Amino acid sequence: MDFINLTAENLAGEHLCCIIRSKKPHPGVEAKRRWLADRLAEGHVFRKLDAKECVFIEYAPLETAWVPITGANYLYIYCLWVSGHCKGQGYGKALMEYCLDDAERKGKSGVCMLGARKQKAWLSDQSFARKYGFETVDSTDNGYELLARSFDGTVPQFAPNARTLQIGRRELTVYYDMQCPYVSGRIEAIRQYCVENNIPVSLIEVNSLEMAKSLPCVFNNWAVFCNGNFETVNLLDTAAVKRLTER
Repeated sequence: MDFINLTAENLAGEHLCCIIRSKKPHPGVEAKRRWLADRLAEGHVFRKLDAKECVFIEYAPLETAWVPITGANYLYIYCLWVSGHCKGQGYGKALMEYCLDDAERKGKSGVCMLGARKQKAWLSDQSFARKYGFETVDSTDNGYELLARSFDGTVPQFAPNARTLQIGRRELTVYYDMQCPYVSGRIEAIRQYCVENNIPVSLIEVNSLEMAKSLPCVFNNWAVFCNGNFETVNLLDTAAVKRLTER
């Protein structure tokens, strides 16, 4: 299996997997490329099949991962994705084993990722992770879970602020960062829909590690509040916005 890791040298020219495009630049992909350019020096790893396919894993040291999770000496998996005709060929196994081996080579205490009691559409497959020894080590009152494969018995946990799950704003509120190429398009679609339908909305870009670590909810790159209450980490389309705001 021919995989490559993104580096400062090859980042500009490599396909970023999530959104398949030909020669035309995509604003979400370019935003992701800029976000990655600042993360790679922090130990962020983006490993992908050396092909124009959606086959990749993305992870980072927990200390510099843009998530409200605390713990020492862990890696955090943002995304492990194998889609379409690439499924069933052992790519997911190869990527997960690479991450676990990388953690052991670096002397890490383990690897963790965000999950939920019920699988969420925009989170990596937790049933697959459990086959590699990942277990629930923390949870929130609204059903999100922190999964970890510990090598030494220590475990990470959600930051206290991630359990707040409420904000003072009543309008539809979305916290987001540019780590996912789909975010840019979804934000613009929500903005346009809310303007056209006179729906109050706050779209808040998470633009620093400190801001990400202090968010009042779980977060992988996106978090939605409505009427002051946390709703989901799933990226919204306009149909979902309509359902939320008409409740």
